[in-house]
Amino acid sequence: MTKLVLFCCNGSVFLSLQKLCQSVLSVLGRQVQPSCQKTCLETLRILSRDKRVLAPVATREGILILGRMARLHAGEEGGDNQTSSQEDTQSEEEERVVVEALKCLCNVVFNSPAAQQVSVDVQLAHGLCASLHTARTWHHEVGLFTLRLLFLLSALRPDVRGVLRREWHAVRLLTEVLEHTLDVRWVGPYEAARPDPQALPMPAEDNERAMEALKALFNLTLSDAGGEVSVLWMTTKVKTEEAHSHAVNLLNNLPVSCLDVLIDVPVQGGLEKYGGKNMDAVQVLLDFMEKRIDKGSNYKEGLTPVLSLLTEGSRHHREIRRYIKAQVLPPLKDVKIRPEIGTAIRNKLVRLMTHVDMGVKQTAAEFLFVLCKESVDNLLKYTGYGNAAGLLVARGLLGGGRGETQYSEDEDSDTEEYKSAKPFINPITGHVEEPMPNPIEEMTEEQKEYEAQKLVNMFDKLSRQNVIRPMGVRPDGTLAPLEETLCDRSEDNSGSDSD
Repeated sequence: MTKLVLFCCNGSVFLSLQKLCQSVLSVLGRQVQPSCQKTCLETLRILSRDKRVLAPVATREGILILGRMARLHAGEEGGDNQTSSQEDTQSEEEERVVVEALKCLCNVVFNSPAAQQVSVDVQLAHGLCASLHTARTWHHEVGLFTLRLLFLLSALRPDVRGVLRREWHAVRLLTEVLEHTLDVRWVGPYEAARPDPQALPMPAEDNERAMEALKALFNLTLSDAGGEVSVLWMTTKVKTEEAHSHAVNLLNNLPVSCLDVLIDVPVQGGLEKYGGKNMDAVQVLLDFMEKRIDKGSNYKEGLTPVLSLLTEGSRHHREIRRYIKAQVLPPLKDVKIRPEIGTAIRNKLVRLMTHVDMGVKQTAAEFLFVLCKESVDNLLKYTGYGNAAGLLVARGLLGGGRGETQYSEDEDSDTEEYKSAKPFINPITGHVEEPMPNPIEEMTEEQKEYEAQKLVNMFDKLSRQNVIRPMGVRPDGTLAPLEETLCDRSEDNSGSDSD
């Protein structure tokens, strides 16, 4: 009985809150003082956190009222001119009204699918793009919540992304916002000047706006990546993992051919060893990758994007691959320690090859495989057969060979230490093992035969109970049940005999 009364009370409370939302909107629809508007919007912002009371707000009238309060001019013509003229005459109190209205819109759009549809119908995104034209005059919170609202709309309504790109040029506008926020100075078509070493770190407010812009750009480039976005973020002093994460996500959406702008910076110069290419940005990505590995958690969302980016960059750009390999897989010297043991970046990546998460282990293995020019022999040299087995099974390369990508013919030179130790390396573990006593050395031939038969019987029992299943390798390098592979070999032998 108590629960029923509580339910009824809650229902009446929700009705009262909906009526309060309607009343607040009615007041906002009139000509009232900015102080009254601000108080009403603060009330509505708190109410809009509960999706169950948003029905009065998630209407055309509600969104248009909030859009006008935010000076977005949704559904109106000539919004660009009106926005810029009104921004110049805002008082501090009027600016607070704009900020509160933008906060309300963020909450309402996030919590209400109906509001999302209305926002599309009244072209709220167009008003947001018009506001981007005035980004240089934004106060911090106006810019922050304008960008956040654009991010939410483009994330929750994929159908809006194409319109934003094609008709309202949102990618170009957001790029200009980033240029202004990061204080980018261009010294070439795709090259930004180095930041002043004596300059102060980027203010926290600029950092927040830059990250919101990167998140919005990620959404807009998600389905139809174009080459219009320049790599601007690498000139900033901000070193937070969050900023780097958003930049990596955006770069993953761009065509891999565009990644050459990361290393083609003729004004700053580069390394002669790598064809005159500048590897500063690649090193930043490597440092970020290692930080994410050391974090030890959330690998799927935190680590795999940067691993995928570095893998594709290495696959398609020879200089990037050569540089990364020199950092990650330097020539082997000490092979007395297993490849997964140690604190070097190679050791950390090899450990990931046997991670419990299938996506993480495959991404890490593919990265190392590409650095080895997709050569099975080279990969096994750095990882050992046991760590690489999962990749080789998935690729059908258990019998050795190479992947499908064509790489340059430059040869990797082995160190003298590796050459002298190579005959003694255990190919399964990838290191030189200490000599171990032979357990059957003192057995008689009868005892050896008895132990061998005992082992055969144990395997046979496990196989019959389907605890294990003996497997073999087909001629094409894929795994198959042992009986099938034996049949394949017998057929091949009979065919060769008939010839």
